[in-house]
Amino acid sequence: MTATAKKFGGHVPAAVARLATSPELLNGFLKLNAIFESTTLPALDREVLIMTVAARNGCHLCVAMHTASLHALTASPELVTALRAQSTLPSPRLEALRGFVHAVLDTTGDVPPAALDAFTSAGYTPRNALEVVLGIGTYTLSTFANRLTGAPLDDVFADHAWHATAV
Repeated sequence: MTATAKKFGGHVPAAVARLATSPELLNGFLKLNAIFESTTLPALDREVLIMTVAARNGCHLCVAMHTASLHALTASPELVTALRAQSTLPSPRLEALRGFVHAVLDTTGDVPPAALDAFTSAGYTPRNALEVVLGIGTYTLSTFANRLTGAPLDDVFADHAWHATAV
């Protein structure tokens, strides 16, 4: 918990505290997240994946927290707005990533060759495709657990509040 608090400026987010009621779930998420952070996907690409999963799964808390992360990475306002709106991204490369994340989710991994080709044609690798699966799994765990526990939005993320809309 100390490392988690340090990451959030000395504050343990309410969601983390609620996940800690199952130390196994919290430790599993933290380990998976550390592994995902060590992939070859750049930080911005990882955040695009996380935001895509979070918005799709309707996790208001995750979208707010990762909006803050995108701002810390100095992501363009257009990119942040599009991710939060679940609309086409301004970067063709990142849009290929977002589309691939949706293809993996929509097909439960049985991605059509054309979708994989579109992903790799945007400059990603087969290794990146598997890293996307890791990211989806990691953040599906997080979004589902946060929704199940009814995790509230911490005041520190209030400026980034988000509510799911029908797509």
